[in-house]
Amino acid sequence: MQFVGEPVLSADGQQLPFSQVATIGDFVFVSGQVPLVGGQLKGADIVEQTNCVIDNIEAQLALAGLRLGDVVKATAWLTTAKDFAGYNRVYAERFGTHRPVRSTVVSELMLPGALVEIEAMAIRSAS
Repeated sequence: MQFVGEPVLSADGQQLPFSQVATIGDFVFVSGQVPLVGGQLKGADIVEQTNCVIDNIEAQLALAGLRLGDVVKATAWLTTAKDFAGYNRVYAERFGTHRPVRSTVVSELMLPGALVEIEAMAIRSAS
């Protein structure tokens, strides 16, 4: 197993107890991504936040030499079911014809103001 990327830091600079990306053989696991850019919440609505989260997933996958087309499973958390249509539209646009298996649930999130969090599993030979 290998952990990829820099340590994850909290807003006050302390290292958090998890990694953004782990690889095991051909499998790549991306931790749940929230709409943060430079430590700041980005996006006022579900469309903006979902785009930001998928941008973050793409950046993490790139650290392992992969792209969205290599994702085989995604799990998403929304803070309200009312946001599902907007989230689903962005998700469909960003993944295009590639359709990884997916679970989506409603739950509170740890980041205040975040409307969506998505984690992904990918495989090097998926595409």
